[in-house]
Amino acid sequence: MPGRAVVFALSILMLMATAVVITTPAAMARTYTAMIIDAETGDVLHEYRPDHKVYPASLTKIMTLYMLFDALDSGKVSLSTRMEVSKRAWGQAPSKLGLKPGEKISVEDAILALVTKSANDIAVVVAEHLGGTEVKFAQMMTAKARKIGMKNTTFRNASGLPNRGQLTTARDMILLAVSLRKDYGNYYHYFSTQKFSYGKRTYGNHNNLLASYYGTDGIKTGYINASGFNLVASVNRNGKRLIGAVFGGRTARSRDDQMKKLLDQAYVSLTKEGEIMAPRPRISPDDKILPADTQLLMAKQNNASEAEQPGRIDTETVVARLKPETGDWGIQVGAFSNQRRAQEAVLAAARTAPDVLRLTRAAVEQQNSGSGVVYRARLLGFGGEQEARSACAALRKENVACIPVNAGDAG
Repeated sequence: MPGRAVVFALSILMLMATAVVITTPAAMARTYTAMIIDAETGDVLHEYRPDHKVYPASLTKIMTLYMLFDALDSGKVSLSTRMEVSKRAWGQAPSKLGLKPGEKISVEDAILALVTKSANDIAVVVAEHLGGTEVKFAQMMTAKARKIGMKNTTFRNASGLPNRGQLTTARDMILLAVSLRKDYGNYYHYFSTQKFSYGKRTYGNHNNLLASYYGTDGIKTGYINASGFNLVASVNRNGKRLIGAVFGGRTARSRDDQMKKLLDQAYVSLTKEGEIMAPRPRISPDDKILPADTQLLMAKQNNASEAEQPGRIDTETVVARLKPETGDWGIQVGAFSNQRRAQEAVLAAARTAPDVLRLTRAAVEQQNSGSGVVYRARLLGFGGEQEARSACAALRKENVACIPVNAGDAG
């Protein structure tokens, strides 16, 4: 009996310990939270547990960049200042550039590496250059967070790599994004950088909304296993800027889709309230190219009934059927069962090679097939087959799938 009593007591203790682990703030941090605000008025357009503490992951680098922009503004560093890589920086876990100890990187390249590649090693380089040590820099980050009103955020490192004490909220991260644009708007354009070349490699921006969601011009993604997939996004449509934060996505795609859905709903809500009544886009015959997203918006609005609201952009249902203006040949960058994926493929291609595609028009065409509806993602208007093949060759160099097509083909 005494033996059984001991076993029973140990079992109770184990259950209690498990309960404690499950209910700690750190264990609860991988939770979905979201918030959307009007950046101009501060009005909250959507919120779900915006003050629940979560792990920021690489959203931490927004504050790292804020601190670096502050140093630039105060003259402590310039864009050409060279910062040295330490052994500690070199030893950081990926994602990273992989610079060796003793190598140096300019402040501007560091900014671009943080924005696009989300390089953990470069975050430490910045921290050590500005704070002496990463620990001291994290204390400076937390102090700055308190100063701008981020009451529920604590930083323990400059990169966002796992640390149980490094927590934030959706509300605080939106406040940081708003403060960054307000205080250092002259540097904000870096967040719209889609590609960054360093050495022999080119890195794409992890923020997929830049190439797939009309009006997006920043700001940052984040992921660690404990947090799920996070995103802070800034979108400006017709002069109305919204800033959103989504935490806890199961995948990058589901996180992006959720952000788009929330932003769409917010813009529709504002349109219904009469705040956004945008004029129809006008195209001059002299224009050689419009951004693909503008073209798709134009097609949507030109085909809309008078009852439709001109400011609304429904990324789920846009189908553009624009005929080529300068030739019968085009290129196809994919065929999809999902309409939005076709649209995103057109946008990505148009922005990957704008010079090559300067005379083309974007088209997402619906085709019925034996297996169902297919959406063909095309750019049309090439003068001949060879021109289309050359465009495809340029896109393939950037790892974009492409085939030349005769625009008159039904298949």
